[in-house]
Amino acid sequence: MRTRLEFPSSSLLRSGRTVRTVGTVVALLCGLASLAGAEDQSAEELARRTVERRAVEAVIWGMPAVNYDLMLQEMLTKTAGKVNQVIYWGRPLDWHNQTLTPNPDTLYFMAFFNTKDVGPIVIEVPPADGGSMNANIVNLWQEPLEDAGLLGIDKGNGIKLLMLPPDFSGQVPEGYSALRPGTHGSYGLFRSNLASHADADIAKSVAYGKRLRVYPLSQAADPPPTRFADVGDTVFDTTIRYDERFFEGLDRIVQAEPWFARDRAMIDPLRAIGIEKGKPFATSGDAKQALASGMREARAWLEAKYAAGLPPFFEGTHWTFPAPPELVRAAQADFAEPNHYPVDARGLTYSYGYIGIKRLGTGQFYLINIRDKAGKSYDGSETYRLTVPPNPPVGQYWSVTAYDRQTHALIRNVARASRASNSGGLQTNADGSVDLYFAPKAPAGQEANWIPTDPARQFELMFRLYAPTRALFERAWVLPDVEKIAAQR
Repeated sequence: MRTRLEFPSSSLLRSGRTVRTVGTVVALLCGLASLAGAEDQSAEELARRTVERRAVEAVIWGMPAVNYDLMLQEMLTKTAGKVNQVIYWGRPLDWHNQTLTPNPDTLYFMAFFNTKDVGPIVIEVPPADGGSMNANIVNLWQEPLEDAGLLGIDKGNGIKLLMLPPDFSGQVPEGYSALRPGTHGSYGLFRSNLASHADADIAKSVAYGKRLRVYPLSQAADPPPTRFADVGDTVFDTTIRYDERFFEGLDRIVQAEPWFARDRAMIDPLRAIGIEKGKPFATSGDAKQALASGMREARAWLEAKYAAGLPPFFEGTHWTFPAPPELVRAAQADFAEPNHYPVDARGLTYSYGYIGIKRLGTGQFYLINIRDKAGKSYDGSETYRLTVPPNPPVGQYWSVTAYDRQTHALIRNVARASRASNSGGLQTNADGSVDLYFAPKAPAGQEANWIPTDPARQFELMFRLYAPTRALFERAWVLPDVEKIAAQR
């Protein structure tokens, strides 16, 4: 059947109805062209494209939850750690810790909580007497629930936090600060701060970290001892899996957790890729290939966003905010703004990092750098220098860490990953500044200030400021760009 279209007469074109009438005709032509194109696509092709498109969106939307699940599964399958207990790294992190952009200049204690079977969970953060913590508690979507410790809600006085189940409707006992994650699962990262990297200070920080307590509220009258498992010798790899394992992790979350009202629009898109509550996840044949294609596109999209760069923190430099500011604002508002839900920014952020901070800039602040002064990506076979100006704006310490540019984890098989003001032995210039070097080999005489790189890999940097002061946010102190220099022979 042919459809005949008659264009308006010249007199009509000259009338006041011209724009509306021609616009209608153009819209009709475009619609018919689209229909003609659709007729050329088989049902199988349309189904494949649906899976691809929805896989892309599932990856971006589900990134923080899958990021959480990767860490949980790594603990359960590779360590002696258990849910509602504590794992820790009994020495400063090295490359065996393959989480995303971790901090090698503090001691990590981590606990995964689940209230589904045991009800409310008590988290006792010790007072800052003989030690201090920077603690962040999040739900499994990595939404910040609370910060605790010396610069947290308790101001170093210690606190009993109470993690409540999603359906909790009872009375919160006196003496507890309630957290409502909206999910059964959640976790906390507790950084036991180091005075230095000396053995005695490490032992002191381990002992302080072990004052952390986790137990069910039902046993609060006589709490059982908290179990701690040292996982420092484990290759704890939670880098993002850009393959079918990503969707397997997302399916575990969907099966185990309730939906947030704001996310119910994802129910049908997930069903299109084989993820549906109450049903097993399985793919084969064309669907498996379409998922893989969608995953490749999602990965390329995330990488393009990251490579484009985050907003600069210091104008005129390549040091950027640690995450898109829109995500920080939304997270601090509990994602409750009715016209703002930055899923894209969230997906990007949790492709290179983890944990959420309720009050970013109080206990700690981060700066990311993926390009040198000339705007070039960092080449692990070259030599670079960063000069940290005198009087850095911190109340505790600063550090800079090199990460693998592709995985966003610590560079594998290198002797150390960072240098920090609490490292000990750093060489300081006469004006109080510190020159740091990034290279596959230490420049002559600079071993103490050297951070090794892999000559076969690109790398990226993160500068941390613990207990940052006003001078940072007023930009009275500025961290300069990193410069490529000639290797010393």
